[in-house]
Amino acid sequence: MAKRENASAGLATIAAVNAPLLAAFTRHLAPQPAHTRDAYVRDVTRLALAAGDAALPSLKRAQLARILASLHAKGLSGRSLARMLSAWRAFYRFLLDRDRALAEDPCAGLKAPKSGKRLPAALTPDEAVRLVTIGGDDPVSVRDRALLELAYSSGLRLSELAGLDVDRVDLTGGEVRVWGKGAKERVVPVGAAARDAIAAWLVQRAALPVGDERALFVGASGRRMSGRTIERRVAAWAIRQGLDHHVHPHMLRHSFASHVLQSSGDLRAVQEMLGHASIASTQVYTHLDFQALAKVYDAAHPRARRKRQGSDP
Repeated sequence: MAKRENASAGLATIAAVNAPLLAAFTRHLAPQPAHTRDAYVRDVTRLALAAGDAALPSLKRAQLARILASLHAKGLSGRSLARMLSAWRAFYRFLLDRDRALAEDPCAGLKAPKSGKRLPAALTPDEAVRLVTIGGDDPVSVRDRALLELAYSSGLRLSELAGLDVDRVDLTGGEVRVWGKGAKERVVPVGAAARDAIAAWLVQRAALPVGDERALFVGASGRRMSGRTIERRVAAWAIRQGLDHHVHPHMLRHSFASHVLQSSGDLRAVQEMLGHASIASTQVYTHLDFQALAKVYDAAHPRARRKRQGSDP
């Protein structure tokens, strides 16, 4: 077994034949964002551990299918296995492109087991307003108010918030240009409250030692805020604003989509603003609306009340 003191977690127990392949794949992923690279390496490491002494290039489709089934039996969800399978596909494409050692891609035709769809958690409109209504005129409060207002106003992903530069925001036109998944650019409207909050933050930002930093959201040192820092700030403000559950940036994105859809009913417009490649990804928010309507029905409809109270025959 290969023994590497400073390798990624799990490499020390990988068969010697596979450790160099995983190291080469890690170098190949160097241009990718850190979270993508780490996730892919972690998922391929899990495959290498499951393969034991077998060389990864020698694995056949049936063997990969058995490993997937084994992981599913251990409790991994279909969503997690689908993500893992994406990493495996990337690894085998890398092997195919590198030296053509493989005759075929063993991942071809493999599908992860399906699991039930989880509806995304969303804030109520009142909760969302309470969260973004941050008082104070100190730089941190002003910055975080702008950050939360923009996240809720425009439904941006965490990576889009962290990667946003000043010159991508047009306060006059009321829009922001972001690079989404697949390096696709989209233009998203920015509401009046978010524009006011960003304008106030830009005044505070100008007094910080930002130098040539292009990032819209920076810390006291003038450096770009990381995604992890943004997550911590959102969670901290949820507690300070009296919300009784954990809040993360993606919940603001879900809340944006749900609330816009409830008001407009325009699924295609919401799809475009979210940057979803498929309308199916956006349709989940119609289920959130249905849940809300079902609660109203259950509380208000005479027959629903009677049935719930057990008075129907």
